[in-house]
Amino acid sequence: MRRLPLRRLVSLATLAVVGTATLGTAAACGDDSKSAGGGSGPVTLRLGYFPNITHAPAVVGVEKGIFAEKLGTGVTLETKTFNAGPAAIEAIFSGALDATYIGPNPTVNAFSKSKGEAVRVVSGAASGGVALVVKPEITSVEQLRGKKIATPQLGNTQDVAIRHWLKEKGLTTTKEGGGDVKIIPQENAQTVETFGSGAIDGAWVPEPFVSRLVNAGGKVLVDERDLWPDGKFVITNLIVSTKFLKAHPDVVKKLVEGQVAANEFVNGKPDEAQQAISDHIGKISGKPLDLKLIKQAWPTLEFTNDPIASSLKTGLDHAVAVGLTQPVSLDGLYDLTYLNEVLKGQGKAEVVQP
Repeated sequence: MRRLPLRRLVSLATLAVVGTATLGTAAACGDDSKSAGGGSGPVTLRLGYFPNITHAPAVVGVEKGIFAEKLGTGVTLETKTFNAGPAAIEAIFSGALDATYIGPNPTVNAFSKSKGEAVRVVSGAASGGVALVVKPEITSVEQLRGKKIATPQLGNTQDVAIRHWLKEKGLTTTKEGGGDVKIIPQENAQTVETFGSGAIDGAWVPEPFVSRLVNAGGKVLVDERDLWPDGKFVITNLIVSTKFLKAHPDVVKKLVEGQVAANEFVNGKPDEAQQAISDHIGKISGKPLDLKLIKQAWPTLEFTNDPIASSLKTGLDHAVAVGLTQPVSLDGLYDLTYLNEVLKGQGKAEVVQP
């Protein structure tokens, strides 16, 4: 496992705050039934994401104005940031969001709870960037017995991952924080503090919190890439509410164009992308994210438009195995029509529709 020695970073305790960016020159939200691009009036697209490195395409897309360019003057974009997937899904269900970048397990939960009606995956975004960081004296899974390990939120992607991994190793967990290993869901910024104080013994978290915990004296016990074929697994994909997709398919296509363009920027201009991430998080938290941290964490991630559907299905199996969800058919979850139209139009390889 690789270590990432990094300077201490700004706390992101404000991850759950709402940041709103108005893009284009359109008026405020009009009648929800109106479709941008059709000349019938302006539309507001409310987009969620996490201000962290695993959501780099979203962060860069907002910060560099890529979504603004692709959406055009007929669409007003409002952005909201979240700490973990379940909260973003609740915003989708309540009608407060139209689309969000999110992890695989909350995606499945939204699809399952709504009986396949609420959301569709329209693109991938990122793979990798997750690890279990523990106190340096812990050198084996057996030494986790009786220890307290944090995850971002009960039922989120990392929460499922550690519970299933422990189950495979013969260690039990419960939703209430009992069992052989006590899983304690808490916000990522809080996890850095509780790890430093000794209140927890480790955490299964995404970047940049992996690196922050290593910087606080921890070590990587498990790099999640080592648990997946070819080291690839979806950490972030882009979903839209089915209601919005049906009402505004042209806007969704423009959003997907923005996603593809953002990933092209992230992969083609990594230095500029890293600076954009630092600047954008600084606008939210009050202090830019340390560029050294971003550069050190960057190699653990792959930014891809492929949602890696096979890994999402495996993640569902894992969630079922640990009792966090019920078996569900994923038929209809993916709608990669617009993604493949965009890719084909640019002469790029299309993604196989699951």
